Amino acid sequence: MNKINNPKPDTWSEILKRPTKTIDDIEVTVKEIFKEVQKKGDEAVAKYTSIFDGITLENYEVSSEEIQEANCSISEELKAAIQLAKENIYKFHSAQKTDKISIETAEGVNCWQEKRPIQKIGLYIPGGTAPLFSTVLMLAVPAGIAGCKEIVMCSPPDKSGKINPAILYAATLCGVTKILKVGGIQAIAGMTFGTNSIPKVYKIFGPGNQFVTVAKQLATQFGVAIDMPAGPSELLVVADDTAVPAFVASDLLSQAEHGTDSQVILVSTSKRLIEAVEKEIQVQIEELPRKTIAKKAIENSKLIYVENDQIALDLINEYGPEHFIICSQYDDFYCNGIINAGSVFIGNYTPESAGDYASGTNHTLPTNGYAKNYSGVNLDSFVKSMTFQKISKEGIQKIGSAIEIMAEAEGLQAHKNAVTLRLKSLKERV
Repeated sequence: MNKINNPKPDTWSEILKRPTKTIDDIEVTVKEIFKEVQKKGDEAVAKYTSIFDGITLENYEVSSEEIQEANCSISEELKAAIQLAKENIYKFHSAQKTDKISIETAEGVNCWQEKRPIQKIGLYIPGGTAPLFSTVLMLAVPAGIAGCKEIVMCSPPDKSGKINPAILYAATLCGVTKILKVGGIQAIAGMTFGTNSIPKVYKIFGPGNQFVTVAKQLATQFGVAIDMPAGPSELLVVADDTAVPAFVASDLLSQAEHGTDSQVILVSTSKRLIEAVEKEIQVQIEELPRKTIAKKAIENSKLIYVENDQIALDLINEYGPEHFIICSQYDDFYCNGIINAGSVFIGNYTPESAGDYASGTNHTLPTNGYAKNYSGVNLDSFVKSMTFQKISKEGIQKIGSAIEIMAEAEGLQAHKNAVTLRLKSLKERV
């Protein structure tokens, strides 16, 4: 890891740069595949599934037999863990429901807001060496609570044409309505345009590699919403001498093992702690099955010493981490002062992996600095807020004159006339 001692504020933006990659070549590939899927549908999906996943499938939809086989192939212990996580995610997201908001803004002018579910949701779930069945829970559970009518899930098949059984188990447990063995760019394009096999959706959720990330961004040009812009996973820990070095190191490594482009940062007011954490990382990393990946990520990461907690907080808000762990005797100071973070974890016994799996909060979070202007996925991500208004005769008389004056000032005569005609009709009836 790169050690940085007391960096000056004018160097922070350079120091805190993410290890992002150029997307120019990726965009060309994504656009070509999108055009082909839009034009040829399943034929194009089959072509790119063969190229990228090495498998030719006659039918993309997961059958009831495959679901049953998956349910029988995973251990009861894992099923129980998934069920516990689902229960906690359900509790936390159910608590986010809000009632109808109604107010009379002026006498006879009634306005209210209600929420309606997005009808058609698409979930993208990566497979490969880290099949993210936990992400199925994070996305399908709140979609179900919100009342989304169609929940379509795409996940890449393996070389035998199967989806990881834990992903299938989580999907059926959470009420996913259609499961498709399609991955990568072609899955995002399929959900964007719709094919004979893949339904068109209104909003796409879920993580993926840089190709999936660019594909999701391109989908927005065709009227499909996405959860948020995404990038490599990241974690920032702020810690002082009250932190346990072994715990801090384990948290940093838990994010480093995600991918070679992941970034982890430790910010501390204690040089002693920084030294201890660095030693722990060297020991723990050798025991990891994904140590090659983690070591590469650690090369992009930082150990930053600062003189006091205020400087630390200012630097953290400048960075805007996806995950933010606080292991400090002044945790209230950081909790009250943090304004740019996706999800916050407080204390020595709150690992980031708790939020990834089973505490109940959502792990689909803004990366790459987007915590400055995006929220993580929550119940409201799956609904639309709609406003209503009903104005009585007395109400239009109360606000009508103001509407006329404002419309005329903007040069919109028809807007003014829509009110003037009503006011005139009321005067004639008197």
